[in-house]
Amino acid sequence: MSRTAVKLTLDTLDALPAPCRSCLFWERDPVRRGQLEDEAAEKEAWVSEVLREWGSCGRVALVDDALVGYLVYAPAGFVPGAAGFATSPASADAVLLTTVYVDPPARGGGVGRMLVRAMAADLVERDIRAVEAFGTTARTGGRCQVPADFLSGVGFRTHRPHPTTPRMRMDLRSAVTWKDEVEAALERLVGVVRPAKRPRRAPEGAPRSGH
Repeated sequence: MSRTAVKLTLDTLDALPAPCRSCLFWERDPVRRGQLEDEAAEKEAWVSEVLREWGSCGRVALVDDALVGYLVYAPAGFVPGAAGFATSPASADAVLLTTVYVDPPARGGGVGRMLVRAMAADLVERDIRAVEAFGTTARTGGRCQVPADFLSGVGFRTHRPHPTTPRMRMDLRSAVTWKDEVEAALERLVGVVRPAKRPRRAPEGAPRSGH
């Protein structure tokens, strides 16, 4: 069984399950959401805009080439739906993780963790230092929100407490430091285990260079 996390693109967007494919809870403010006639087209326009102006904004989980989950993240300026939370706004140095979805049959197998790791790796490469999310503590889950328990389990910590919608944060600075330290350690290790080159011994009878 092969598992991988690929970038969210307009092509992979079409494969998202309903109602996720056309959900605009985060992407548009409540007033504009109520005026839209084609939500699927508006979702596509949002993804296209973020890809064009900011870059990669999501990851899709594939198991044996079948889509089993996805997550979406973007700077707060692209996420007007976040303004309605009591714990908003997000920190200025953070990108917002808005949505994490895993198909029910695939839950409990590490798919969500794989998606979060893929997101973190992408953001570290882009020198982004933190990710925040508006979690939910409700047992039944909030609409389009990520359970706070899941966020805690993958490295987020409460940044601004709230009974039902805490704002949680993953600081990526430690990940950047860890990456640098690992790369430096590998370079030192390679230097230790790689045998030093020795000068080649001239065959018997061969002329030797000299002064």
